[in-house]
Amino acid sequence: MEILVTGGTGTLGRVVVERLQERGHVARVLSRRDGPGRVVGDLETGAGIAEAVRGVDAVVHAASRPGHDVAQARALLDAMRRAEVPHLVFVSIVGVDRVPLRYYRDKVEIEGLVAASGVPWTVLRASQFHDLLLTLLQTLGRSPVLPVLAGASFQPVDVRDVAERLADLATGAPVGRAPDLAGPQVRSMADLARAWLTATGRRRAVLPVRLPGALARAVRGGGLVAPDHADGRITFEEFLSGRRVGARP
Repeated sequence: MEILVTGGTGTLGRVVVERLQERGHVARVLSRRDGPGRVVGDLETGAGIAEAVRGVDAVVHAASRPGHDVAQARALLDAMRRAEVPHLVFVSIVGVDRVPLRYYRDKVEIEGLVAASGVPWTVLRASQFHDLLLTLLQTLGRSPVLPVLAGASFQPVDVRDVAERLADLATGAPVGRAPDLAGPQVRSMADLARAWLTATGRRRAVLPVRLPGALARAVRGGGLVAPDHADGRITFEEFLSGRRVGARP
């Protein structure tokens, strides 16, 4: 199969491309710049998108630019509908309809656009990536005390697990809303913070902070987890051990 991957140079997209190629498929990366394995197109302006989707068997839409995602999805769907592309796989997020974030509201809107587009579709909601938790903890860990959200639960998933699922979906028939994909463990943010401190050799006091507001309440209420879909295999500790995490004071 020939499959176009938007966001194919990003954290998730590059692994999706690798998995598709390992299975013998032709994976093309949509990019604004020319290069090996790339097709040139710009989701911001729509330039080159019609040519990029013409003749492909499926599109995996993994590109994301906060504040621009809805417009980009419209441009992609319009081009796919005209080209009669037989399958769109869109990557969304667990909890987008439960957690009041603007970025999440955009994902919900895109899910609706996809379902109403007339393009055969599959939507996969995945939980937060290990990479996101790592970035968050690295930022918070710059202070002498590491603040975390009190009562907050996460179920981080590895991008390799998500990429495997996306490769399965992209090479199969459209299924509509696919079962969610979350990591193997539901963990408190404090627990994840301590795992990161152990892996990096840092010494910080972990300080749970109870924040007010609808966003914090939604997270404390389990808005970001999907315990019935703990199908990811790689734990946060295994993810950390696979990275070069140098010791810190």
